[in-house]
Amino acid sequence: MSHAANPARGDLNPRDEYGRRLEFRRALVAREARLERWIAESRLVVFIAGGICAWLAFVSRICPPVLIALPVVLFIVLAVLHDRVIRARQRAERAAVFYEHGLARLDDAWSGNGDPGADLIDSRHPYTDDLDIFGPGSLFELLCRARTRDGRTTLAAWLRAPANVETARARQAAVAELRTSLDLREDLAVVGGGMATLDPAALRAWTARREASFSAAVLVMAIALPIAAIAALGAWVFFGTGALPFIGVAVLQAFVAWRLRGPIRRIVGGMERPAKDLNLLAGILARFESQSFTSPHLRGLHSQITAAGRPPSRRIAELARLNDRLEWARNAVFAPVAFFLLWEAHHAIAIHRWRLRFGGVVAGWCAAVGEMEALSSLACHAFEHPDDPFPDITTDGPRFEADGLGHPLIPDRRCVRNDVRLGGDLRLLVVSGSNMSGKSTLLRSVGVNAVLAFAGAPVRARRLAISPLVSGASIRRNDSLQEGVSRFYAEITRLHQLLEMTESPPPLLFLIDELLNGTNSHDRRIGAEGVLRSLIHRGAIGLITTHDLALTQIAELLAPRAANVHFEDFIDEGRIAFDYRLRPGVVEKSNALELMRAVGLDVGAREPA
Repeated sequence: MSHAANPARGDLNPRDEYGRRLEFRRALVAREARLERWIAESRLVVFIAGGICAWLAFVSRICPPVLIALPVVLFIVLAVLHDRVIRARQRAERAAVFYEHGLARLDDAWSGNGDPGADLIDSRHPYTDDLDIFGPGSLFELLCRARTRDGRTTLAAWLRAPANVETARARQAAVAELRTSLDLREDLAVVGGGMATLDPAALRAWTARREASFSAAVLVMAIALPIAAIAALGAWVFFGTGALPFIGVAVLQAFVAWRLRGPIRRIVGGMERPAKDLNLLAGILARFESQSFTSPHLRGLHSQITAAGRPPSRRIAELARLNDRLEWARNAVFAPVAFFLLWEAHHAIAIHRWRLRFGGVVAGWCAAVGEMEALSSLACHAFEHPDDPFPDITTDGPRFEADGLGHPLIPDRRCVRNDVRLGGDLRLLVVSGSNMSGKSTLLRSVGVNAVLAFAGAPVRARRLAISPLVSGASIRRNDSLQEGVSRFYAEITRLHQLLEMTESPPPLLFLIDELLNGTNSHDRRIGAEGVLRSLIHRGAIGLITTHDLALTQIAELLAPRAANVHFEDFIDEGRIAFDYRLRPGVVEKSNALELMRAVGLDVGAREPA
């Protein structure tokens, strides 16, 4: 689809731009649908006219037979045009869906429209399950726009593990450049048919296989026998030599085809899965090949794709054509012709040669495409959130200093932001507060923004300065009947995992919700202090939450390396309300009894003020 006819882009305000483009694509769908109906009706008229001409020429003999050529040619032309119009309409429909989903994300109605990455959930990972990185309504679903599995797995890998400073900064520059490349993202979304996700792993597995080459005798016979068959058939038909030479060649061809059946099966076997999406891969490669870049990281990826001489999109398209033609031999009408031309052998030989020439670089092409798609996904998020800045990634750490920190999965209109500062002498924040006051959300806000920072994405904050950190969280700890694990045992197992993470760089950013909540107050107090002292001593920084005010004394014991902060609640017209504002010091009241009364539990009368 040409973008020359697009409406004016203005200042690329996300909502306005998506709205303009959606309106334009819907108008294009309507126009192509009208043209499609007109061509379909015209084809019917031409078909009827052709039938009349045939009757007049061959039955009534009123007109010369050559008259039928005109409707036949016109019908073919209309058929070709009809196919092009259908493809243009389908492409415009996919583009409209792309912008509809973009507007849904801006309206915070995106959950359920994307790839949730449910298969990527790993409860043993130190933070992805606790921070809702994967799964329905997750960060991955919000971010991922990839069409290939390499793009999907690349983005997932970036969210699972922090990049080093140099890599994170390079990704930031690439994402910043791609931020306004809306035409590129639209083309990637609509290229190929439908919205299926390409799996290059099957293609890489096929290209990595190595079978013995065909012998010289096989190559000679593959060329000579079809020529001999055509010559024998021509001599029989035009010179009356009889059928015996033709039958002899056919028998020899049948023998050769039978002997080649195994080698052909070995060569083309395993192509079924990758062959379905070769045209999609070729289209994605072609779009990246046509794009020019300025950031060093993007230029390096572009060179990785285009360094092999002839564009890889054409190489992949060539393989797709060979596979499509190979399938012709299974057509009942074409099968006799394919037999006498040794069609399968010729195309198996061509496919084998293709694999020998390009099989070694296919993995590099797919990996580069995957990284381009991951960067494009982050750039889409950056475009849709223009107020989210890139973090300042510094080597002076450990450090996490955020102004106006919020959670990217909470709609902006409901997101209450807070300042969070860790670094220097201050290594621990003990967050107290009543139930539902925002403690767990604060932990997730810190963790998710750290993940975004080292993936190369903008963060939900007014400003964030962060040093290399690896997150570790104990927020969503549950018991498991299948594994025979209690909630307390699951928590202390995770705490042991976090302590192990401090043994290698980068420093740990720990996020622990209701530390050691599953044991008695005496053991909890002693155990919590020991765990936190050990984490801080090993160079970690982080936050813990608690509604047990006894644990807030730990901050006083560890000062100045620790400090207390809290959330408050208040009564509004007889109901508990929260402002989700982080304040210094220790919370002085609890809402547990009020919450129990709110759901109808009889916990006694309220104490007088």
